[in-house]
Amino acid sequence: MSFTAKDVMALRQKTGMGMMDCKKALIETGGDAAAAEEWLRERMKGKMAERTERATGEGRIGIAVEGDKAAIVEVQTETDFTAKNESFVAMVDDVAKLALSQPAGEVAADAAIAKRIDDVRLTTRENMSLSRGIRLEGGSFGHYIHHDGRRGVLLQVEGDVDDETARGICQHIVFHDPKGISEADVDPQVIEQVRQEAIEEAKATGKPEEIAQKIAEGRVRKYLEENTLLNQKYVLDESKQIKDILPSGATVKTFVRYTLGA
Repeated sequence: MSFTAKDVMALRQKTGMGMMDCKKALIETGGDAAAAEEWLRERMKGKMAERTERATGEGRIGIAVEGDKAAIVEVQTETDFTAKNESFVAMVDDVAKLALSQPAGEVAADAAIAKRIDDVRLTTRENMSLSRGIRLEGGSFGHYIHHDGRRGVLLQVEGDVDDETARGICQHIVFHDPKGISEADVDPQVIEQVRQEAIEEAKATGKPEEIAQKIAEGRVRKYLEENTLLNQKYVLDESKQIKDILPSGATVKTFVRYTLGA
């Protein structure tokens, strides 16, 4: 099977490989474009395997929602330049969509996801991989990715929560990083530690036991207000707590907050 310069150019545009690499691929595969693309993929994967130890400190968060299914993923790469590239951004979004077909729980780098990452990995010649991901199911969802792509939140709720409210809560979570939804999600040992530290500080200043206990309860209350989602002051309106903006009967089931590399 013969091929022309146009065939070489078409393969180059599709794969991002150099002209000489594309020409060699077509020679090796007798001009079969599909086989040449696969030949390039296998050849470059071998070269990229040598780079797997290179640090991947940059990347992007991706989120996909479809009905009662949603996924959040983090894909890492070597440089900020690549992380901001349109092809990388589109690939991360596609990886999140591919994750929707997996069972609820941690997202695995299956064959479809690996191939989609390789599409960009081979053209950029940077080490990149799926760092982590979570697939949720049930209820409805809100989501938000910060403009830099380095922070994102996927929120799962039950009840009638409009898109604007759900997005606002996600924005709040990005900036305030709650440790749980409510007091029930906070480790009792952490609460006890906050209480005991407050009692010791109060007694050290000569406060009697009864006053020290009251101070400690106030300290615990403040800790919960600052660290649990429902009790935090809403970032878009600090006159309200998150629990105040939730519609009657609606509940937050869970949230996943990703910061790149964290």
